[in-house]
Amino acid sequence: MRFSLSCVSIWAEDVPQPSGIYPPMGPSPYNEGLDLEKLILHKVGEAIARFSMIRDGDRIAVGVSGGKDSITLLEALVRLQRRAPIHFTVEAFTVEQGKFLSPIEPIGAHLSASGIPWHYVKDQPSLDLIEDEPDHGCDKCSRFRRRAVYEIARELGCNVIALGHTADDFCESLLRNAMFTGKLSALPAVTTSRKGEFRLIRPLVFVTEDLTTRWVADRHTPVIPCGCSQKTGTVRRSLRDYLAELEQDYPYVKETLISAMGNLDPERLLDPRFQAREGQEPMASAELFPIVTEM
Repeated sequence: MRFSLSCVSIWAEDVPQPSGIYPPMGPSPYNEGLDLEKLILHKVGEAIARFSMIRDGDRIAVGVSGGKDSITLLEALVRLQRRAPIHFTVEAFTVEQGKFLSPIEPIGAHLSASGIPWHYVKDQPSLDLIEDEPDHGCDKCSRFRRRAVYEIARELGCNVIALGHTADDFCESLLRNAMFTGKLSALPAVTTSRKGEFRLIRPLVFVTEDLTTRWVADRHTPVIPCGCSQKTGTVRRSLRDYLAELEQDYPYVKETLISAMGNLDPERLLDPRFQAREGQEPMASAELFPIVTEM
C-alpha cells in the first residue's frame, strides 16, 4: 500500500489545503499565520502522497548531517509515522567524514532526549581521504559519502533513504543545470539507486529553508555545520544569493519554480524529440543540443 492524495488529511489534520498545484512556500503570508509544525507536516505529507514516496512496511534511513534540513526531515517523518495510514519505520544515522566544525555529540543528545534512536558511524575511508588528499574536491567527497550511506542503510536493513534536499535545492539545481550545463533538469522527488537496491526520496521538496531555520530555532536544536557548507565563490552560492535577492521583490519565486517543474510544456521547448511537425511524429532519435560537461 502507498500513500495517496486522499490520505493527506489523515496525517496533516486541520491544516488548510492551499490552492494551486503545489503548496505555497517561502516568506509568504500563508506561512505566517499557521502553526509551524502543522505547516511543515502538511508540506511533507503532500510530497509523500503526490509522489508515492513511502509504502507499507518501508524501513527508512535518514542521514542526519548536523544541519537544519536533515534534522527537520527526521523529526517530521517521526511525527508522520505516528499518524500515517500505513506502517513504516525510521532509522537515524550520522556519517563522520571528519568535516564537522564542532563535535557532533549534541545532535545525539538531542535525538536521545526526543526518544529517537541514532547511529553514529565513523567512515574510515573518508577520514583517510582527508589525510591522503587534503585538496580533494566536492565530487569525490560526495562519492565517498554516498558509498558510506548505502553501506549504513544496508546494515540497518533499510530499503528507503530519505534525503534532506529542500525546495531551495530543487530551484538551485534547476537553474544550475539550465544555465551552466545546457540541460533542463533538477532533482527527482523519487528515484532509485543505480543498482536498484534503495528507493531515494526527497520529502522536503515543498519545504523552503526559511521554514527549516525556524524549526530548529523554535526547538533550540543544535546545528553542527560542516566545513563544506561554509564555502563561498561557488555557483551554488551565487544562485542562492540570486534567488534571495529576487525574493525581496517576488516572494513567490521559489513556489513558481517548483510549479514550473511540475507543469512541463515540452512542445514549447527546443528538444526535437517532443516537437510534433506537420504530418509527422516527434523525432525519437533526433540529435540533441550539446551538453556542457566542463566549465
